[in-house]
Amino acid sequence: MKDATAIAGIGQTAFGKQLPESELELACQAVLRALEDAGIERSEVDGLASFTQESNSEVELARNLGLSDICYFSQVGYGGGAGPGVIGNLAMAVATGQCNVGVAWRSRKRASGAVRRPWSKSGSALLEEIAVNYTRPFGIIRPVDEIALLARRYMHEYGATREHFANVALAQRAYANNNPDAMMHAKPMTREDYMAARWIARPLCLFDNCLETDGALAAVIVRADRARDCRHKPVYVHAFAQGFHAQHQTMQNFFCDDPLRGPSWVAARRLYQQSDIQPADIDVAQIYDAFTPLIPLSLEGFGFCARGEGAAFTENGNLQPGGALPTNTSGGGLSEAYVHGFNLLTEGVRQLRGSAHNQVDGAATCLVTGGEGVPTGAVILRN
Repeated sequence: MKDATAIAGIGQTAFGKQLPESELELACQAVLRALEDAGIERSEVDGLASFTQESNSEVELARNLGLSDICYFSQVGYGGGAGPGVIGNLAMAVATGQCNVGVAWRSRKRASGAVRRPWSKSGSALLEEIAVNYTRPFGIIRPVDEIALLARRYMHEYGATREHFANVALAQRAYANNNPDAMMHAKPMTREDYMAARWIARPLCLFDNCLETDGALAAVIVRADRARDCRHKPVYVHAFAQGFHAQHQTMQNFFCDDPLRGPSWVAARRLYQQSDIQPADIDVAQIYDAFTPLIPLSLEGFGFCARGEGAAFTENGNLQPGGALPTNTSGGGLSEAYVHGFNLLTEGVRQLRGSAHNQVDGAATCLVTGGEGVPTGAVILRN
């Protein structure tokens, strides 16, 4: 599958709170903009892919957009871990001829308090509900509570501090301040602001948590030869992998011998086996960031530094423009928008096209990851 397919178009809606459109309307907007970006007619779309948490079915989307016959459709689960899997599975479908023009999308109205429909609950979500019954009696009732435990363990084992988590939050806020599409575009943040923020789940404060966002994004995937005739230079899907441990237990692996060795370690091993591009060759990274501690953990898991060195990697401006690894250059989930990490994919495409607001000079390779702490995946893109 290496370089057999490419992302030919991307689209997104506005990001915000209390947007007037429904989740379906937002999804349709994002898909139409992605097709326009690629220069492909909606009648050519014959493949669809999204998340199991998506409230809009493939049938609804196809009917409302007036698409033609659909030959391939799929969904990938595990929330923030799903984004690269959605792209990777659709790319494999295109590469193997299951469809010719595939569209991946994610639409969300979390900031408006939208409730998922009962029939959209996946089997994996039901199993997760059973698992959390063992943790809720101890006060672990939200994702942030689980990540707070993980962060405490990481701080204890390797000497990470809140200063390191602040490095992540501040770097991404600075990117967002230069991104007019970001929810935090007009909201600068200082280290003092970060340290003074209210607690959410110690040691995590308000700014360690991703945003709640209304918005949608989409991407169009075609064969590499077709992409060369589209409106923008192709961004090739170079490598893709997924992974989790056999004894995985939601975001906090309580029962594993090493709870800090997350699913990214499994996905990364397979990813780099398939790839001509290795960690030292990555020019820019889009690393899933629902919470700041996930960044140092993923930096280690995906091979940018040794075990226990992820916190120190955030120092000296390494995540910022001109740093060792510019990371989440649109502001990411912490400061641009949180749409289950799909905006990390579209930002990766912009970087490799050379059209990002915070453009990394000469960017030719990009790693996009799913969530650390859940069954996850990653893709390597190149131009």
